[in-house]
Amino acid sequence: MKVAIIMGSDSDYEVVKKTEEILKDFGVEVQVRVMSAHRTPDRAMEFAKNAETNGYEVIIGAAGKAAHLPGVLAALTLLPVIGIPIKSSTMDGLDSLLSIVQMPKGIPVATVAINGAENAGLLAIQILSTKYVDLREKLKAFREKQEKEVIEKDEMFLNR
Repeated sequence: MKVAIIMGSDSDYEVVKKTEEILKDFGVEVQVRVMSAHRTPDRAMEFAKNAETNGYEVIIGAAGKAAHLPGVLAALTLLPVIGIPIKSSTMDGLDSLLSIVQMPKGIPVATVAINGAENAGLLAIQILSTKYVDLREKLKAFREKQEKEVIEKDEMFLNR
């Protein structure tokens, strides 16, 4: 189980580290890289073209502003690509969201919320869990833990 997280800029790491933490908590091998669809296009293209050969099963692309990185990666690989729109100083990240979610027919990018790093990691885990039964069991336990926590909080309010 190996996932690549590609950021358009190292300034995206504050958001992306949450994705990395979730994946590692589930025992998924993760590699974080910095590549730009605009400033290092050849490097990004080479990575995407060779990702499957290099053992990756899912790619997560995080980018802000024009946010073309996840789409460029998706255009060059058959692996599932998940996009994380990064909140930028322009339009509160709406520009990033629209750049990632509005992919042309035939090149899908699964897109999470602006700065939705945790859900990007969990979506990658869900994708991998179709192949890895142990990961599916860990995901099931995670969901059950979440449910229990919410019920406990509800009971605290109920008994006030």
